[in-house]
This record gives sequence, C-alpha cells and structure tokens, in this order.
Amino acid sequence: MAAPRRPVLRFVLGATLGSVALAAYLAFAGSDSVLARASAIAPWAVAAVAALVVAEGLADAIGVWASIRPLGEGLSGGQSVQFALAGDFFDTLSPAGPVSSEPIMARFIGVTTDTGYSEALGVRSVAKYVKSGTQLLLSTALALLLLVGTPDARVVVGIFGVALLGLLAVGAALLWSRQRLSRAIVTLLAPLVGFLSARYRENAHDRSAVAAAVDQFWARVVRFRDRPGLLALIAVGGLLEQVLTATALWVALSGTGTTVPLLPIVALVPLPQAASAVPIPASLGAYDVLLSGALALVVGVPAATTAAPVLVVRALSIPFALSVGGVAVAFLRGWRP
Repeated sequence: MAAPRRPVLRFVLGATLGSVALAAYLAFAGSDSVLARASAIAPWAVAAVAALVVAEGLADAIGVWASIRPLGEGLSGGQSVQFALAGDFFDTLSPAGPVSSEPIMARFIGVTTDTGYSEALGVRSVAKYVKSGTQLLLSTALALLLLVGTPDARVVVGIFGVALLGLLAVGAALLWSRQRLSRAIVTLLAPLVGFLSARYRENAHDRSAVAAAVDQFWARVVRFRDRPGLLALIAVGGLLEQVLTATALWVALSGTGTTVPLLPIVALVPLPQAASAVPIPASLGAYDVLLSGALALVVGVPAATTAAPVLVVRALSIPFALSVGGVAVAFLRGWRP
C-alpha cells in the first residue's frame, strides 16, 4: 500500500512547498497591490501573459535536454520539462540565482543519469554559460542597432558591451588557467570533503577522489567541442526564453493601452539579471526596479506606466516557478536506491 501512496505524498509535499513560497511572495508584494496593478491591464492581456509565462518555463526544457544528453542515457522529454521547472524553482529561491541553484540541481541530475555530481555540474555550467552568452550577444546586437542613437539609452548599450566582453574574458581565462585552478580547488576542498564524507562513509574521500572529480568536471566541459549541435540547441532554447519573456512584457504594456516596439524589450530582458547579485530570493524589489526603469528609459514611457506590467509579469512568473516547480522538485531523486 505504501508504494501507490508515495506519488500522492510527493505531490502533496511539492504543492505545500510551492504554496508556502507563493504565500511568502504575496505577503512581500502585497496581494492588494498585485490585484490593483493587474486591474490596470486588460483581462485578455493578463491571460496572454499567463500563457507566455508558462511557455517560457517550458522552453527551458530545450536547453536542459541538450545539456544533459551526454550523461548516461540523457533525459526524456518529460524529464527535461520536470528538471527545467525544478531548476526555475531553485533559481527563484536561491539568493544568487543559477550560481547557487545549479550546484543543487547537479545532485539530482547525477542520480537520475547514474553519473557523477561533478559531471552533472560540468554540463550544466556549460549550458548556463552558453545560454547567458547567446542572450547577451543578441541583446548587444539589438542595442547597437536600435539604441545607440538614443542619448539616454547609451548607458544600456555600454552595459551590454561590457557584460559580453567580461563573459568572454572570464570563459577564456577559466579554460586557459584550468590546471592551476584545479589544483587550487583540490587543495581547498579536499579537507572539507574528507571531513564531511567521514560522517556517512566508512572510507572517507581522500585528495585523489576530489582531484578525480575535478578532472571529470573539466572533461565534461571541454567535451562539448565535439557536440556543436547540442550547444546550438542550448542557444536556441535561451533565445526562445528571452523572446517569450519580452513578449509577455510587451503584451502587458499593450494591455494598458501603451504601444511600444517589441525588439527593444527583447534587448532589455537580460539586463536585470544583474539583480541576482542582490542576496535576496527572486531578487525581490531589485529586479522589478531595474526592469521597470530600463523599460521606461528605452521605450520612452513614464516609469509609472511600466511598473504595472512588470509587476503583473513577475506576479505570474514567480508563483508559477514556485508552485509548479515545487511539485517538480518533490518528484526528483537525490539518492540512489
């Protein structure tokens, strides 16, 4: 009797987890404020934004499938959606977004694909890097094309240019210095791993085990050179997410009677990711202010006009990530039977 009830218990656990997180968000944002802002947008637009938010969450499954394909037997389409939604859950709750959520997801990926933690972290690190780089490249190109002639928006062009160059420089530096970096990581982590593993293993992991795990991480990272098709899929998935998010904002603005072009909004979508530097789950407050201010600057409408669409999009995307993502997390396996 226990086995049939386990999926039900997992669902209840996930739904409860998502509901608690959703209640916490509404308490922070203020349910009255959310409803008041939503009432300023036409009902058809709110419904369209909700559909686009769901589509954006599902689009992440493209990159998840492609990045995990090299591990074991990879993931099925359904599993890819589950891991994408679970990743959104941890992205939302983690103080630093993917920087702190991907190490959590690597544990579940390693168990599901019957591979190692370091291998799972390696492929997901590549996926996040390619996704961010592709989105920044598109945003920089659009900003140069559409915004360079707008004096007030030149700072946005500069931010994208610096971010893209910085991302490329960091990636090149990591690959060039990976041997020295690996030695430093092993030296730093070996005592900690040995201490922690001794708590649950008869034979604790020694320095050689940590060194082997670091080598596996780099092996998975560089092996994508032979799988350009997978990298292309990760890039396509990232661009699709960017366009869907921008379209949701554009529809929300249209729902207020404000007509603005779509492409500048597509360019702006990655900009508020800098808010993940603020150690607050979902970057509450910081993300909203950055995105609303950038929209007002670029599309030339008052900040008061952009505030309602941004809040409505966030009020739909965060609860979706927390509630549906919470259920997805409850069905993940973090240990091997």
